[in-house]
Amino acid sequence: MNKTANSKLTTNAKTLRKNMTKEERHLWYDFLKTQSITFNRQKVIGIYIVDFYCATAKLVIELDGSQHYEDKGKEADIKRDRYLSKLGLTVLRYSNYDINTNFEGVCSDILTHISTSSTASGPPSPQGEG
Repeated sequence: MNKTANSKLTTNAKTLRKNMTKEERHLWYDFLKTQSITFNRQKVIGIYIVDFYCATAKLVIELDGSQHYEDKGKEADIKRDRYLSKLGLTVLRYSNYDINTNFEGVCSDILTHISTSSTASGPPSPQGEG
């Protein structure tokens, strides 16, 4: 990827951080931000911007709105998930509906993945990516 493309992604990521959806804000402020390991919002990874990223757990969290359930959105998500998987990352996807109706269950599922990946890769490092 060239510098212009990377610069554009970084600019877009900053804009997305400032304009999070209500579901992203809820997950970020009411759960992810309170964790003892570092999560990043709207992180550029290769050719994509992911909603949330935890380097320690090698975890990507995506919140999906209605466009993700249309054929074009499903195809794009499959391609994106394969790309991220090849980088050794686990991608967790939750619908906005899940965030709004089963927030506790979503948080519990994320914690399960954090503890599973932490045990597999050793204890979390004291410093996160920033």
